[in-house]
Amino acid sequence: MTLAIALIIFSCSALLPNAAAIFWGDWGLFECCPDNTPAIGFKLKTERPQGRGDDTALNGISLKCRSDSWVSSSVGPWGNYGNEFICPANTFLTSCQLRVEGRQGRGDDTAANNLNCKCSNGQILYGDGTHWGGWMAWSDECPTGICGLKTRVEGRQGNGDDTALNDVLFRCC
Repeated sequence: MTLAIALIIFSCSALLPNAAAIFWGDWGLFECCPDNTPAIGFKLKTERPQGRGDDTALNGISLKCRSDSWVSSSVGPWGNYGNEFICPANTFLTSCQLRVEGRQGRGDDTAANNLNCKCSNGQILYGDGTHWGGWMAWSDECPTGICGLKTRVEGRQGNGDDTALNDVLFRCC
């Protein structure tokens, strides 16, 4: 099954054309860096593989703002934050790529699994999420930087199959 990219970039007035990947869960609020300053890095909240248990994989994305604060939209309850991935001095995030596992039918669904982002100097920051699924195409570039995000997260399913983070939208500065 081929999935469209799960990243959609919002500017202040227009949507850039990209399609969402997985549609489980609810959208959180847009959270932006103070004063619309660009993000200079990110970190991922990930549940490590559970073996025979229910895997959720990527549960949250936090952006590090130039002001040294962090912003996140909705975040799932499982896992822990990993390493911080920071662009070199005087650069910022311009584009991202999400790793997404498609629907597994009777198997264990995880949806979003990992994230890579590009800095304004072209350097790629490789996330420390999990390995399931395939890498989507890079999002359209934000020449002035990514300054916010909004995530779609599926809540606890009780006895059902949990997925956590399913999609992300980024806002250009």
